Amino acid sequence: MLLLALQISIFNQIHIGGDVTPLLIGYMLVCFQNDVSRTGLLVWGFLTGFLFDMFSNTAGMASASCTLLAMMQPKLLKLFSTFDPNEIFTPNIQSMGLWRYLTYVFFCMLVLHTAFYALDAFTLQNWPLTLIAIGGSTAMATLLCLFSEMFVRRRK
Repeated sequence: MLLLALQISIFNQIHIGGDVTPLLIGYMLVCFQNDVSRTGLLVWGFLTGFLFDMFSNTAGMASASCTLLAMMQPKLLKLFSTFDPNEIFTPNIQSMGLWRYLTYVFFCMLVLHTAFYALDAFTLQNWPLTLIAIGGSTAMATLLCLFSEMFVRRRK
């Protein structure tokens, strides 16, 4: 909930170049363990997006994007981790290594931002601006997730 409050109050106010706004709300979905049920993950994804939509007036774009990320998160985690599927672990820098974790977070953020900004544009008329928004927001959110991970793990 703290991350959602930070997203709504601080990160929604960041508009680099008028188009690039990072969605750090996806970081909550990135951090789920590999043993969380698919239904639970989808519910968390939808509720996270729904709360963001309520306070940001984005008309369901975040709900759809976060639900898509929640649906794809187990597959992306399996793709980028080296753990046995029966072993329970939490994705972080210590368990996955820096580069695997960074790649995993990047692709999760890419899914989230692509869905969000594709729904936002809903046309191919200004596709260069949409690609700039997707690329810039994905890169910025990935870096913010990495800094958040380092801050959270250092405190523990």
